[in-house]
Formats: sequence, C-alpha cells, structure tokens
Amino acid sequence: MPQKPANVIFGLDDKPPLGTTAFLGFQHVCLVAISLVFPALLIYETGGSPEQADFMIDMSLLAGGLGAILQSLPRGPVGCGYFCPQLCGPSFWAASLAAAKLGGLPLVLGMTAVAGLIESIFSRFMHKLRGLFPPEVIGLIVALVGITVIRTAMNSLTASDPQAEAFAHHGLLIGLFTLGVMIALNIWTKGNLRLFCSLIGMAAGYGLSIASGLVHQEHMLHVGQQPWIDLPVLDHPGLAFDCSLILPLVVATLCSTLKTVGDITTCQKINDEQWKRPDMTNIKKGILADGLTCLTAGVVGGFGQSTSSSNIGLSIATGATSRVIGVAVGAIMIVMSLCPKLAAVFTVMPRPVMGGTLLFAMSFMVVAGVQIITSRMLDSRKTFVVGLSLIIGLSVDITPQVYEGLPEAIRPIFGSSLSAGAICAVFLNLVFRLGLRKSAQTELPATAQAQGEAVAFLKRQGAAWGARAEVINRAAAGLSELVELLTLHGMVRQGGIDVQASFDELSVSLKLSYAGQAVELPPAPPEASTILEDQLAQRRLGGFLIGKYADQVEVARRGEINEVRLRWEH
Repeated sequence: MPQKPANVIFGLDDKPPLGTTAFLGFQHVCLVAISLVFPALLIYETGGSPEQADFMIDMSLLAGGLGAILQSLPRGPVGCGYFCPQLCGPSFWAASLAAAKLGGLPLVLGMTAVAGLIESIFSRFMHKLRGLFPPEVIGLIVALVGITVIRTAMNSLTASDPQAEAFAHHGLLIGLFTLGVMIALNIWTKGNLRLFCSLIGMAAGYGLSIASGLVHQEHMLHVGQQPWIDLPVLDHPGLAFDCSLILPLVVATLCSTLKTVGDITTCQKINDEQWKRPDMTNIKKGILADGLTCLTAGVVGGFGQSTSSSNIGLSIATGATSRVIGVAVGAIMIVMSLCPKLAAVFTVMPRPVMGGTLLFAMSFMVVAGVQIITSRMLDSRKTFVVGLSLIIGLSVDITPQVYEGLPEAIRPIFGSSLSAGAICAVFLNLVFRLGLRKSAQTELPATAQAQGEAVAFLKRQGAAWGARAEVINRAAAGLSELVELLTLHGMVRQGGIDVQASFDELSVSLKLSYAGQAVELPPAPPEASTILEDQLAQRRLGGFLIGKYADQVEVARRGEINEVRLRWEH
C-alpha cells in the first residue's frame, strides 16, 4: 500500500473539506484553462469564426472534465486512480493544424477521434512493454514535459501590450510578480495559503493586469456578451476522415502517450514515499482513460486531450494530491462547458499571468523527472540514452532550422522537444540493450583482494542493469561481508569463489559457490565476551551479519561444493 509522503497535506485517499476541495479544484481549472489557447488558435489560424472557437473551447472543457473524473476512478479497468486532470494536448497541435487546413473542423474532429481510438488500442499492450520504459527513459520524458513548456511560458511571461505605454516591460513585471507571489506563499507559508498559492498568485496577477491596462475594455465586453447557459453540442459540424493524415496522427498519439506514461509515473512517485518502479498495469488503465477522453473530444467537438503535467506539478507544489480534487476539477470543467460566460473569464486571462503560472508548475515537473532518472544507477549506456536524447530534444527549440529539410513523413517527430527527445530515448534504449545480459559471473581469488574485487564487480553490474543505488549498496555490503568471512577465516580449501549475480527488476540475487567449509547462519549473535578470542564465534558473528544484510539467505551443499544464495528486494 502506498505510504503518504511527509510533504503531502492531502494524500491520494484523503478527503479535504468541501470548501477546500472546491477552491483547489478551481485553482487547477485556472491552470487547465491556459491550454484552451490551442483550440482558439487552431480556429483563428484557419480563418474560422469566433462561434467555432467558442464551440471548440466549450467541447474541449466538456471532454477534459469527463476525462479528469475518469482518471480519478480508484477501481475498475479504466483510470489510473490518481489526481491526473486532462487538458488540450500540445502534442496534437501540428497534426490538428494540418487537418484543419486540409478539411476544416470536421476533419480535425474526425482525426482526433481516430487518435483516441489508436491510444485506447495501444493501452491494451502497455503492460507488456516494461522494457521500453525504464526509469531513466520515463524520468527524461517527465523532465522534457517541463522543458518543452519553457518557450511558451517565456513568450507569455514577456508579452507586453503595445497600447500600454506606462512602462515598456510591464508584461514581464506582471508575470514575475505573479510568479513571485506563488513562490513566496509556497515557501514561507503553511496551511491554506500554501494550498491556494497558485490561485492567489493568479488573482494578484489578474488584478495588476487590470490596473495596468493589460486587460482591455473589449475583453470585459466579450465576457459580458456571453450567455450564462448554452448547449454548444447542438452546433456540431460533423466528422470527416483522411488516410493521408494517419502517419502524423500516429506520431502525435505516440508522443502524447509517452507524456502520459511520464505523468502517471510522476503521480505514482509523489504519492508513495517508498516508490520503487513504475506500475505498468496502473499506467495501462490511465492510458486507456486518456485515449477514451481523446476519442470523446473528437466525437463531441473538442481538441485532442492529454494528461496535464502542469497540474501534476502544481499538486506537488501545494501538497494536495487527493483524487477527490480530480473529481472536483472535472465537475467544474463540465459546468464551464455549459456556461460560456464563466469560460470566457479564463480565455481572456492575461498572457504574463499564464507564463508565470506555467513556470511555477513546470519547475516541479523538471525536478521530478531528474529525481526519477537519478533513482537508478547509470552506466555509460544509460548516460548516452539520457544525454543524447536530451540534446536532441533541446536542439529542436535551440536550432529548429536543422530540421527544416526533413521529409514530411517524419517531420512531426521533430515538432517539439518532447516528441524528439522521447522517441529518441525509446529508440536508443532499445539499441543499447543489445548485448546487455541480466546475469553476470566472475571468479574471485581466495585472497585479501577478493573483497574489493567483489564490490567493484557488483557495482559495475548494478550500473549496467540500472538498478536502484541503495539496493546495490546493500547487496555490495552483504557480498563484502561474506567474501571477507570466507577469505579471512580460510574457509575456501581449494580454488576460488565463483560469484553469479542476476537482476530481474524485482530483485537482485547472488550465488557464491566454493569448495570448503560451510557458512553457518545463526539466528542470534554470539556472546560479546567470546568474539575477540574465539575464531568460531567470529565466524558465527559474520554469518549472523550476512543474514541481516540480505532479505533472504540460503545455504546448500552440492557434493564438495558449498553454495550461499542471497536475495534483495528491488
């Protein structure tokens, strides 16, 4: 059962008070609303009408709200059971824009539904693909999620209104003010001020924007003109399909799925103090919920949906990860989809406020990704997987001209640093796994040097396997104690000590074989007064310590050969 971390105020199974839940839900909806820029820009880029933009925004909220509730389900075949809201996924931007230019809004919606169907089918095989997603790959994807948002966040943070001449960089100052309020409340306050630090920061930034003229009268007029209640689903334009868009759509879906894997892994980690490895069965259910949400978005008329990394980052910052908050987020989004006036308040949110909020939330995602990467030992293979993939991902934003001449078929892969880095990491992980064995063997001499050689051998293999450092250190300590016992007390009569090590993600196992005296594993240590003078007592103390170092120890004899088997849970 997951152990609630000390820095979490409302854990996964906790139920915050109703008022607190409502405010936390509203705070997260403010962050989700930033992604509504994608359906709005999609319509404007293709010459659509404001009515079409309003329709797509409302339907995106409806689908995202249903998805947030679906992900929060604690039981059943669908939903990861964590606080993992849905929003308009940036991974679908390039493919959606191509569809809009080719066949308008009906083609966008039809291909979005297909993307959801593809992801739902893919989820059925996810639990069998553990080898594709070791912690260093998932950690890199999580970090890239935050890194990918940097350009959008900084562009929004520095957005200034040319009509306001009071000072040249007032947009940047408003964004930094918003970010500063959030950080100050998160670090130097407790209780509700920390819980609602993002909401308070956004409200402060919004107020300063109004006072400085960044929010214009036409913005407020737009909000005032919207009806309180509407059923936009009645204006659905229909669905269309085009096989020529399948490849870019598959690439977009794969990128979105990899991002979801990283998001759900982060949810698992932040809700369990004793987290060890990704739960692929749980991820499988979360990806199915993500696919069904995207399918729903296409059917009802919304933008492609994906899990929200920024909201997960915000939940880390506030210490509130209860799944009940996910249900509240979903309910508020559904209400907003039927209340255009309320939704319009978010669609006119000042860009510097958006930028400051994104930087605040994404800081936690980048650090969470680094923590997942460093939770395992890294050898040269894994270093190249992480390093090269990170470089490739960053190059998309730093030197985009390098990828301008690529064939149209693979260009979507390099449409963002997330897609390029994630796919590169999965590919390199497969390549560098060639020749890597999950078991290794070495022969140690029965001399004083054997102890150091044994430890070096095991740590070298632990790094190659990508095992958890603390488990390998415990195993190395147990192996060192056993080898010292055998060599120091002359228990090896002839030959050396054969060491076999194996790793299967769930455990680290060692088998030592030698010709000589058997190791005794007493349940209690010998009397302290006998240890200094009695060699047998010293051997019994060594055997007792070995039993304490390992989670499981067995001693057996096969003919003239003694065997000692040690096992550590991983």
